[in-house]
Amino acid sequence: MTTEPQRTAKVVVGIDGSDQSRAALEWAAVEAARRRVPLLIVHALGMPVIVSAYGGPARFQPTEEMSGQADAVLTSAERYVNELRPSVVVELVTALEEAPLALLRQSHPHDIIVVGTRGLGAFASMFVGSVSVRVSAQAPCPVVVVPADEEGHATRTGLDRVVVGVDGSKPSHRALGLAVDVAAESRGELIVVNSWEVPFPYDPVAMTAAGYKSQDEIFERQSEKLVAELLDDVMAERPGDLGIEVTIVRTQSNPVDALLEAAAEADVIVVGSRGRGTVRGLLMGSVSQGVLHHAKVPVVVMPKHADED
Repeated sequence: MTTEPQRTAKVVVGIDGSDQSRAALEWAAVEAARRRVPLLIVHALGMPVIVSAYGGPARFQPTEEMSGQADAVLTSAERYVNELRPSVVVELVTALEEAPLALLRQSHPHDIIVVGTRGLGAFASMFVGSVSVRVSAQAPCPVVVVPADEEGHATRTGLDRVVVGVDGSKPSHRALGLAVDVAAESRGELIVVNSWEVPFPYDPVAMTAAGYKSQDEIFERQSEKLVAELLDDVMAERPGDLGIEVTIVRTQSNPVDALLEAAAEADVIVVGSRGRGTVRGLLMGSVSQGVLHHAKVPVVVMPKHADED
């Protein structure tokens, strides 16, 4: 019995001609060159579904004008990539589906999907673009959400400083593993952030006088142990010298605020997704949502794994 050859890993990027999608295309081209993999550029038309009395549902076919506009968008994107990173092999796809569905169907577990913060869809969510939220919550592979600067370029394209938040959960363990791999691409610095919030008001002076240990001291020790164990586990799964520098940040703060503060001079933030159910985005996880909403640098979202219920 013959087996089908394994599909080559790719960087998959969604474009629509907007400044936000151009920023995503820029980041995707740089990443494809870094990884030495093909760049798959997807332009989704979002054609409506029609149902006839005698057949099943089918997508309404685009007009010649619409097809021509799609070809023009893809050709312009290919030209941009060729100028930016000539070594990258470019593949072009025009999809009839809506952008989220098109990107999900074109991607595989070993790929990476890149989208802009807005654009690519008719409706914007209350946090970030509807495409980036839905794709980040449902993708089979990591998703990079790239913000654009005032000139329409990606705010960052390097991987010299990678920030990741950990809390001891399975999603954060997998996010840490991804962050280590991302930092290793450029042999850069990995900044591991663990934060906590005191669960109830207390008087530290009175409690110490009564013989209780300071809660700050307790949380600090727990944090130190948690981060050390996570790092040991993740590094043990990747034998050999990865050539990365590790910095640990432990702080009493809201997790979103702690990550954004640590990422002030970073190139990318890595977070885990806890999305589940049919209300995509709203159930993606408050930390992931908060970081996506406020981050000024690209955010890499590690998708939810099957065993993370």
